[in-house]
Amino acid sequence: MTTIVSTTPFPDQKPGTSGLRKKVAVFRTPHYVENFIQSIFDSLDGFAGKTLVVGGDGRFYNRETIQTVLRMAAANGFGRTIVGKGGILSTPAASNVIRQYGAFGGIILSASHNPGGPDGDFGIKYNTGNGGPAPEKITDAIFARSKTLTQYKTLTTADIDLDRIGATMLGPMSVEIIDPVADYSRLMQSLFDFDRIGAMIRSGFTMRFDAMSAVTGPYGHAIFEDLLGAPKGSVLNGVPLPDFGHHHPDPNLVHCRHLYDLAMGPRSPDFLAASDGDGDRNLIM
Repeated sequence: MTTIVSTTPFPDQKPGTSGLRKKVAVFRTPHYVENFIQSIFDSLDGFAGKTLVVGGDGRFYNRETIQTVLRMAAANGFGRTIVGKGGILSTPAASNVIRQYGAFGGIILSASHNPGGPDGDFGIKYNTGNGGPAPEKITDAIFARSKTLTQYKTLTTADIDLDRIGATMLGPMSVEIIDPVADYSRLMQSLFDFDRIGAMIRSGFTMRFDAMSAVTGPYGHAIFEDLLGAPKGSVLNGVPLPDFGHHHPDPNLVHCRHLYDLAMGPRSPDFLAASDGDGDRNLIM
């Protein structure tokens, strides 16, 4: 059953092309997340019964916010949501899922290369049906709505199990938990010659890819090690952690100094790379 919750506007919910980014403490303010999500939904037309993609970079407060988004999506009339297992979807992978499944749009929870953890940053952004960030026309409408919002819609339900692949119902809405890596891996295989790259690796080409304890770890393990045959250990910091293992997931020569030192050392791999918190910024050496 839909619950209508009274609220008051927040004056600081102006999103940019990268969404709304604030400290975690701000997002944990009562009604803050709900107000912004409702402002997104109120700024869209024609999504009744349609599909919404939801995922994030695994940072602190990711899982809790996904549960909020799912309840509100159901209460506002979406017919289906697609969620990456564990709440994980890199930004490029989320874009692919939106387009591949013909979704109306997607909500991505990320603050990109900003630090994570309870004292770190958090972010929410809306991507349209073409997989790209919402244009200024939509972000302006979201901000305008956020300044006049007096209520939001949600459901009172138990949490969805984000770690079990499969479909379940949340009120009137279907929630489908998917492998966050599988569709993206297939996309990469359609774009690049995995046979030739794999043969190069088997012939002795060496590499290291640092996921910085952020979202691209599972993608790195699946693509570089499992599909292309790079030796285990080629992917560094490959488990997404809520605080990124105290790393600052910005792939530059300050925060990836260890890769630079490895590149300049006597046993340098042929190729070194790192990616940021949500997987759309890269360092390549």
